[in-house]
Amino acid sequence: MSETMKVVLAVLGVFAAGFIMVGLSKQEPSNEQKEAAASIRNYVAIQTMASDKCPVAIRKETGEQVFFPSETKSDKDTYITLIWLGENADKGGFKKASCTLRAALGGISELVIDDKVIINKAM
Repeated sequence: MSETMKVVLAVLGVFAAGFIMVGLSKQEPSNEQKEAAASIRNYVAIQTMASDKCPVAIRKETGEQVFFPSETKSDKDTYITLIWLGENADKGGFKKASCTLRAALGGISELVIDDKVIINKAM
């Protein structure tokens, strides 16, 4: 066997060993990792739903378009509350709007604009 052939076989052996090591090192995620990933997906889902539905409901009630909430409250599992502070309160707009979305209901469970309850769905 020539020297060139020995070098080629050595390189192929290194590649094969690398592929085997990578294949053996892959592990199934643990239950804790799966739970953490599911929790994050759930939080993102309720936050996305709230960001889609709440501004539409506020605009329907007040005629004002809202974009970014001033404050967010959540337990990161079952509910999220978005709070907006109105910019046109002196021109007849709202001062404060609060919109709560509960994951169990799949929609807005509470909408309060200037201390007036617009939507209140009990669980």
